[in-house]
Amino acid sequence: MSSLRMYNKMWHQTQEALNSLLDKESQKLVEQEKNQIYIFQMLATFFIKYVQIFRNLENIYDQIVHPQKRLLIRKILDGVMGRILELKNEMVELELTEFHYFDDILQDLKLAPQQLDIPIPKYFLKEKMEVIKERQKILAQILADSGLDATGMKSTVKSMPLERAVKLIQIAERARQGRLRALFMKQIYLQEYRAKQARLLGEKVADAGAAALRIQKVWRGFHQSKRTEKEREEEMIFLGMDPPPLFDQVSATIIQAEKVDLLRCQVQLKHEEDYREALVTIKSDLQQIEGPDIKESLQEQIRQWFIECRSLTGSFPEYPNVEEGGSAVIFSNKTPEQVIEDIIANQVEEEKNKKKKKKGKGKKKRKEKVKKIIKEKPKQEEEEEWKMSPSVFLPSMEEGNNLYKDMWMNKDESRNFPQDYDEELIKKEKRKEVEAEIRLQVDELMRQELKNLKLAVNKEMELPIKAVKKGKKKVKGRKGRRRKKGKKDKDLTADRTIESLFKELVEEGLLIQAQKVNLSDYIGEYSYLGTTLRHVSIEPMPSLLDVRQLIALYGILPLGSAAVHEKAPLVKSLLLAGPSGVGKKMLVHAICTETGANLFNLSSANVAGKYPGKSGLQMMLHIILKVARQLQPSVVWIQDTEKIFYRKIPNTEKRNEPKRLKKQLPKLLKLLKPDDRILIVGTTQRPFDAEIQSFCRAYQKIILVPRPDYASRYVLWKQIIQRNGGVLTKALNISCLAKVTDGFTQGHIVKVVKGVLTDRRIRQQYHKPLTPVEFIPLIAGMNPVYKEEEECFKNWYAKTPLGRKRVLSLTVGGKEKEMEKGKKKGKRGRKKK
Repeated sequence: MSSLRMYNKMWHQTQEALNSLLDKESQKLVEQEKNQIYIFQMLATFFIKYVQIFRNLENIYDQIVHPQKRLLIRKILDGVMGRILELKNEMVELELTEFHYFDDILQDLKLAPQQLDIPIPKYFLKEKMEVIKERQKILAQILADSGLDATGMKSTVKSMPLERAVKLIQIAERARQGRLRALFMKQIYLQEYRAKQARLLGEKVADAGAAALRIQKVWRGFHQSKRTEKEREEEMIFLGMDPPPLFDQVSATIIQAEKVDLLRCQVQLKHEEDYREALVTIKSDLQQIEGPDIKESLQEQIRQWFIECRSLTGSFPEYPNVEEGGSAVIFSNKTPEQVIEDIIANQVEEEKNKKKKKKGKGKKKRKEKVKKIIKEKPKQEEEEEWKMSPSVFLPSMEEGNNLYKDMWMNKDESRNFPQDYDEELIKKEKRKEVEAEIRLQVDELMRQELKNLKLAVNKEMELPIKAVKKGKKKVKGRKGRRRKKGKKDKDLTADRTIESLFKELVEEGLLIQAQKVNLSDYIGEYSYLGTTLRHVSIEPMPSLLDVRQLIALYGILPLGSAAVHEKAPLVKSLLLAGPSGVGKKMLVHAICTETGANLFNLSSANVAGKYPGKSGLQMMLHIILKVARQLQPSVVWIQDTEKIFYRKIPNTEKRNEPKRLKKQLPKLLKLLKPDDRILIVGTTQRPFDAEIQSFCRAYQKIILVPRPDYASRYVLWKQIIQRNGGVLTKALNISCLAKVTDGFTQGHIVKVVKGVLTDRRIRQQYHKPLTPVEFIPLIAGMNPVYKEEEECFKNWYAKTPLGRKRVLSLTVGGKEKEMEKGKKKGKRGRKKK
């Protein structure tokens, strides 16, 4: 119960923070600013605060068990996610760069840089875990039946003949016996050598007291050194310089917390099932108990409306159609008297409008021209001022916040100990649904009753046949339009099931199994000098955690949530450019792992020889798009994507036809809609080999993945050694390794660690701790990423659309704007003269 109170309290505090933030944003939306530094600080402050709220709400949604609270929290959570993406888009448009640094703002807010890390909501995978597991089983079965490995390539393991296998075993066994024999002979040789030395020197009978004294000295010295070492370790732990002895081990409290989490998940599932059942049972009870009363009251209300309209206007009213909303349009929160007043007012206005239309046609045209001339002048002046663009997610957040205030803010839940569903809230919701359903039935009855009244009292005829014919013509027009749309979206595989298409793509190696890698496994550290360097007009290289943040914002959050993807700034394609070994492939697999997405491999090497010809290529893309839409979210990965946009194809790659997808890729992007949770991700090691214009047109967002800096290398060495079974001691100087490996990538570090930490070396660590010297020989045999190569990537990025805008804004942009302003003022002065 204490944990439930804690998370309820946490929710109330988070809602208070969100409420104050929404009030501040509503004020800033109206304001107009010119100072770019002030605007960025405002946007960055909002961004950081929304990230904190997002972190809290994600934790609350994962832990709270009340089903109705979870529905509201989920709505607000999606709104906060979308708003974070909108603010990120605003900052990119303002600063003309994907990477932002908040050092000074974090200092003012007293937050650590780690709190900027974007959390991945757990519900992305929890809510479709069964579907993902089933899909993985099918994929593994197809791969096994086809003899393919996880990447979709034919397995290269060959069976060995029996004679060859026996010969290898014999060689290994003879070598083992030889080593044992050599060790045995060495021991015999040492014994003989000692005996020979003793005979030459002559044996001296040692004094027993002197021998005992020597042993005591050695033992006391050893004992004191151990004692001093232990005291020094305790002092360092006390000062916080070293971790405690059981720091890396999982404590009993963490194990208990994990058990409680599992139990809470079971309670959540049970409460959700009970809530779904209650929705059905309570609705049926309302239909049986309150349904007849609702029907009678609606009929009486509509009959009264008939009579009063007849008495006031002299004729019965026209009953609204089903498409217009029926009687609900007339009686929406209005009394019958207010409805009659509205009808009379509408009739009077219609008569006035008919008279005015004839006279006002000529005057309107003149007024519009004058208005355009007047509007043009302030528009030119307002261009200089910045104003925040309207948000799609703010209304949904405000609606959720208002619902929280009305329903949960002051609600007494002392009796709801198990946090089960609230029956009264369900009745309120379902009563509206029951009323809407009954209203449809009542409308049909009352339309017929109105016809009978008209025939009996006014002797009015039914609608003429011409109106009915017009309605039929409209329907035909719609059918015709639908047929035209059908011709455009022709299904080439209408006679085939999704299962058969899925199997075909797996067998062709176009749909592969994603490696289980989390985004948190992409290790790195923040850049603490970003803001300082930008103040001195030096563009810093992004840190690895900046890259990780962008992958979460552009890749994972939109793919994980359908509500966010539909409304947020749409990102259809993403390019990861960087040298070999910086983790581009790992990031692609991390996107799939965190969202449960399917991974399609459309690399030029993988597509070569498959689905030949133009029709074959169209069929391949059609199948991929159809399966990706049906089983979304999906990621389409294009490795070495620069090959598609080669300036000149090398002779060695002409057979593979690397430019097959050059014309089809832009068409594929156009077919993607906001409803399609499909992301095209390209990775490249040599982006400068491609035609930059067509290359940048294909990819909406370009992320430069750098080599790790000193801080990131330090964390990498530490964590990778521990993950591979290594033990960190004082003998292993991590700082030394981080300095020596300047220019080496994460891939290099992983290879070196795996090469040193063999099974035998891991067993020897207790007696022989690891030292930096052991890693140096393997490092020396590898080629680092030199500064020249890094400069090539920087220069290439400066030629991309966003890079060009950034360079112009820093150098020529300011001067050009001043010149343009001067020219405009000169022209205005001449015109006045």
